Amino acid sequence: MRITILFGGSNKERLVSVATAQALHQALPEADLWFWDIDDNVHVVPSKQLREHARPFEDEFRPGTRGVPLEQALDQARREDRVLVLGLHGGRAENGELQVMCESRGVPFTGSGSASSHLAFDKIAAKRFAALGGVTPPAGIALADLDAAFAEYGRLIAKPARDGSSYGLIFVNARQDLVAVRNAAKLEEYVIEPFVAGVEATCGVLERPDGSIMSLPPIEIIPGEGNFDYAAKYLLKSTQEICPGRFSPEVTAALKDQAMRAHRAMSCTGYSRSDFIVSDKGLVYLETNTLPGLTKSSLYPKALKAQGIEFVDFLRDMVVLAERCARR
Repeated sequence: MRITILFGGSNKERLVSVATAQALHQALPEADLWFWDIDDNVHVVPSKQLREHARPFEDEFRPGTRGVPLEQALDQARREDRVLVLGLHGGRAENGELQVMCESRGVPFTGSGSASSHLAFDKIAAKRFAALGGVTPPAGIALADLDAAFAEYGRLIAKPARDGSSYGLIFVNARQDLVAVRNAAKLEEYVIEPFVAGVEATCGVLERPDGSIMSLPPIEIIPGEGNFDYAAKYLLKSTQEICPGRFSPEVTAALKDQAMRAHRAMSCTGYSRSDFIVSDKGLVYLETNTLPGLTKSSLYPKALKAQGIEFVDFLRDMVVLAERCARR
């Protein structure tokens, strides 16, 4: 099979996707490069152009070549016996839509299938399934109860129900922030929760071609300016990501267990990464990412390194799993 890195996408996380593709291409230099543009066309991209795109987190990638519609590109992938390494995040790339388009054609792709992707991408549904799997999510707050909840808890957090990379994250610390939440909720559905104080942590799960599954070393996150938003994740050099995290053996074991439970509750495939708050009352589950960032600065590759797994070996294992899933 021909390995093809598919990156870009039609949503806000396409900038992160370009940085992921740069890391993927460095590990898999023989792979072809396909860029899914915001106009829903797919463009063949020269290696040199991707390598020389200097500020992927800030500047749009412009392919400069003639593209073909996404569906036509997937038909081509099927004819040419390609396996897609998904360097994509968010939107239709992560909510199951792209996955079902691939599944219906028999095109192998890395990461979770359409049903699992759709479930994990919806933070409301993901919390429900994670809880059924034995994971502890925070309480949910209805928009109609916003004022009462702010009076009760003092601090809230609001985030889009279906988005990633901390886009649209609102920290409700004062009454004027309630207006921001209501305005944002007019444009898309929001998840509103009590703010939970504690240490931010994330834990990856990895499946191997031999059928084994493992949790990777948890990572401790110390945002450079207080909140782990988009800027803190990708732009601020002051953000610290400590791997393995400085947690007690008991907390480390609990993070690994709950990440595994979330992965299994949503029937994820290949790899996932779940986010938590380590509070003084225990772990609080936030969300599960089925296509977490794989950039040089991303969390999942850090956990692989701490586990002693080379990035290229991880990718080749994911290609093997993708081909196996497509044959089922």
